[in-house]
Amino acid sequence: MPSPNQDDRPPDGPIDMLVLHYTGMRSGAEAIARLRDPAARVSSHYVVEEDGAIFRLVPEARRAWHAGISHWRGREALNGRSIGIEIVNPGHDWGYRPFPALQMAAVCDLCLEILGRHPIPPINVVAHSDVAPDRKADPGELFDWEALAANGVGLWPAAADAPPAGAAMALLGAIGYRTDLPEAVLLAAFQRHWRPERVDGVADAGTMARLAGLAARLAA
Repeated sequence: MPSPNQDDRPPDGPIDMLVLHYTGMRSGAEAIARLRDPAARVSSHYVVEEDGAIFRLVPEARRAWHAGISHWRGREALNGRSIGIEIVNPGHDWGYRPFPALQMAAVCDLCLEILGRHPIPPINVVAHSDVAPDRKADPGELFDWEALAANGVGLWPAAADAPPAGAAMALLGAIGYRTDLPEAVLLAAFQRHWRPERVDGVADAGTMARLAGLAARLAA
């Protein structure tokens, strides 16, 4: 299902990020139509339907227009170095619901194939909400990041002692978040990915323990 919304990647740049989204529209067909509409000026490399069907819209060698204004680990404008996967789900505006098992299995298999083709480190398998925390909430707290990490896609934090809440911003920056946004915005984004049982932007002990655990894995 090719999309015209694509262009050349920057010359000699790496493909070292994988960004996962939800479509946030009422149906997969509606989302694919928009991702293929020249007037919309948005696209992704892949779309994964709720029944596990996978559609390729943009070749991996080309730049898709999915992340928008984005930042991760000191880098900006991430479309040029990333692969984007849109996962069909109505999202928070249209009746957000759990992602079906068939869909999650297809996402996992697709991610593993992509990781086999490109040197993408685990910490660079991220949510749209990680790279644009002030604008986006997808794929959200119902997406099973923990299961993906257990199957070799991304990272899941190990248990750690909770540091003081005052250490939150430094830990968020060490993980990869931009630190010029309000702490509560960044904490909510972190929670959507790594502490989905509580998404309130508060640096409680459980959130701090996972922050410290993930930062420790990266420092090891």
